[in-house]
Amino acid sequence: MGITKSEIFTGKQNKMATMLKALAHPARIAIVEYLINSKSCICGDLVEELGLAQATISQHLKELKASGIIKGSVDGASICYCIDEKVWKQFKDQMQKFFVSYEVKNNCC
Repeated sequence: MGITKSEIFTGKQNKMATMLKALAHPARIAIVEYLINSKSCICGDLVEELGLAQATISQHLKELKASGIIKGSVDGASICYCIDEKVWKQFKDQMQKFFVSYEVKNNCC
């Protein structure tokens, strides 16, 4: 297995890559969309909404939480998840700067 050389990239580049990897699955996109639309939820709601197994949902939530995109708080036997607004805004700003930095060039083959 190859070694990643993340240390040769900036912290900003590594963070963006982590966020994009966390979002690089359709189930995770669906989870984030659901959280955006409902403001918060309990894991059981996602199982019903997406039709995936509880273990699968939990694994996707774990990846999203590890990246910082979502946060969760314990509410009895359940964990309530929501978008981490601060992280989301930082990610949105970074992505906006990333896309805006490109200027269309007519000299590309």
